[in-house]
Order: sequence, then structure tokens, then C-alpha cells
Amino acid sequence: VTGGDIVTKFVVSGFMSFMSLSPGPCKPFDAVRDGLSLGEGAGTVILGNKGRTGENIIFKGGGSANDANHISGPSRTGEGSYIAIGSAFKEAGVTGNDMDYISAHGTATLYNDEMESIAIGRHNMENVPVNSFKGNWGHTLGAAGIVETAMMLTEMKENILLKSTGFEKPGVSIPITVIDKTKNKTLNTCLKMASGFGGTNAALVVQKN
Repeated sequence: VTGGDIVTKFVVSGFMSFMSLSPGPCKPFDAVRDGLSLGEGAGTVILGNKGRTGENIIFKGGGSANDANHISGPSRTGEGSYIAIGSAFKEAGVTGNDMDYISAHGTATLYNDEMESIAIGRHNMENVPVNSFKGNWGHTLGAAGIVETAMMLTEMKENILLKSTGFEKPGVSIPITVIDKTKNKTLNTCLKMASGFGGTNAALVVQKN
């Protein structure tokens, strides 16, 4: 599975028209977040038959949902993300209580971070460590899901939680546990969240064998 994207004048002008770009590095889930930062990148995750790749991390389940709220804005209740996570949990045979870590979409926009925190809270995962990588390299758009999944898999292999860069003070209504300091932790079961324009939402669960 491969994804990649680049920053172009067209993309920049589009986000400028939404007035959603931060003048500096973005701050996902922070109280003074003021928009997203654009980045570019590419990534690949290779899937193989169980037991034949030498890897001990398994794709357990995934889900997707469209909340059809707005052409660019997510549902204010986090409904689409909530449903996507629920579908992923059902396929994986797990619940929020089984999660050791969440790699959120975390764009640092007002509505995205709020709705993700609501979806996380609705699945009773307020105490599960949460990170957004977009404070490190920005929103890579079409590459974001795969690049951030690859980073999450690396964290699992190293049993480390990387801090959510840019986060200092909670800025969402649901008190989720955003990682403010890199730390070691055994990671067995993890959740990746992603969202996009048009109300699209996706989630996947990976687990060590």
C-alpha cells in the first residue's frame, strides 16, 4: 500500500481560501492551535501472509464511514469517525479498552481535533495515549494515512510513544490523553485514525502476534 503527495501552489491557495493555514508549525489538540501546516511525503507498507513475512504485527481490522456533513468540514459530533472506529473494532474483535495507543489524524484545525476527541471519548478511550505526527512534518494530505501508519508501526516495534509535537495545553472539550513527552511503553494493540474532505473517515487496528 503506497501513498504520496506534494505541496503545490494550487493546494496552498485552496487551504488559504479556507483560512485554515497556521502561520507557524501546527499544534494538534493544543489550546492555541490556529490551523494546519502543509507537508509532503511518501510511504509504503507491505502486507504479507501471516507467518511468512517474519513480522509480528498483524492488521486486525479496519472501518470507514462518511458523515456527509460538509464538503470540507467534519461532523461536529464526530459521528463518522466514531462509526469508522466501531467498525474497525468489530472486525478486529477488540474494544477501546484494548488500545495501548492512538495515532490520530490531528490536523490542528478547530473542528477536526474537537471531533476526534469526541469520537475517542465516545469509545471510552480518554485515558489511551494519543499522538498526531502533523506537528513534526505537517499534513501530507494523500500521504498522511500511510506515512503515519508506518510511523505507528515503528513505534510498536520499538515500544516507544513519541510526543505530539506542538502540544502544550489541552484545547479540546473531551479530556483525552495527548502525549506531551516521549516515553517507553509496551505497545501491543494500536489504533490509527484518519479523516478527509467530504466527510470521509477511516480507522484501522494493528496488533502484535
